[in-house]
Amino acid sequence: MATFEDFQKLDIRVGKIIEIESFPEAKKPSYNLKIDLGKEIGIKKSCAQITNYSKEELKGKLVLCVVNFPPRQIGSAISEVLTLGVPDNEGNCIVVQPERNVPIGAKLY
Repeated sequence: MATFEDFQKLDIRVGKIIEIESFPEAKKPSYNLKIDLGKEIGIKKSCAQITNYSKEELKGKLVLCVVNFPPRQIGSAISEVLTLGVPDNEGNCIVVQPERNVPIGAKLY
């Protein structure tokens, strides 16, 4: 079982997707994202398997990201943050997002 202290080690922040590029080199269909995580953290890159969304749907969307994992090599790209999602009934990734407009960089608690 994880403890509450284990949960507190995760730094999960609200980010705004500001740029989306196709990532054809990935093993699974993915996008390369640039996410604005506010003044404290800045703009970070994320490789995300969320191609069930169009680029137009994603641009400007608020999402939740784990910002304190080490960077990870995904094919030819580096993913600096983990964009969170959950599977729908068909196994497509549905991004986790705040229900209301909240400040960019806000920390999940």
